[in-house]
Amino acid sequence: MGKNTGWRAEDWAGLLIAAMIGGGMFLFWRLTVTPVAMVGICASAHAPLVCTPRHWMLMSAWFGIFGWAALLLGLAAFCRASRLLAAAAVGVGIAAVVNYNGTQGIIGAALGLIAWLSAITGRTAKA
Repeated sequence: MGKNTGWRAEDWAGLLIAAMIGGGMFLFWRLTVTPVAMVGICASAHAPLVCTPRHWMLMSAWFGIFGWAALLLGLAAFCRASRLLAAAAVGVGIAAVVNYNGTQGIIGAALGLIAWLSAITGRTAKA
C-alpha cells in the first residue's frame, strides 16, 4: 500500500530537458548576443545564418514570449502534476531569466519546481 515516490526515469529525463533548454539558451545567448561584434556582423549585407535565430530570440525576448511560455507551462504543470511539464517549465523559466523576462519566468519556474517536487514526494492529488 506504499506510494510510488522518489526519482523515476521520467525525472532524469526531465532534468535533462530542463538543463538542455536552460543551458542551451544560456550558451546561445553568450555566443550570439553578448559579443559586441555580433551586432555589426548581423547588420552587414551578407549576415551569417546564425543571425536569423538570434533575431527571433531577441524579438521573443522583447515581447516577453519566454516569460509567458514559462508561466503557462508552470501553471499547467502545477494543475496537472506532470513531471515532464514541470521540467519544461523550469527549463523555459531559466531561458526566460537569461532573456530578461524574469518576472513571469521566475514564477513559471517556481510553479514548475513546486509541481515537480510534489510529484516526487507523492503529495499530488490525482483526480
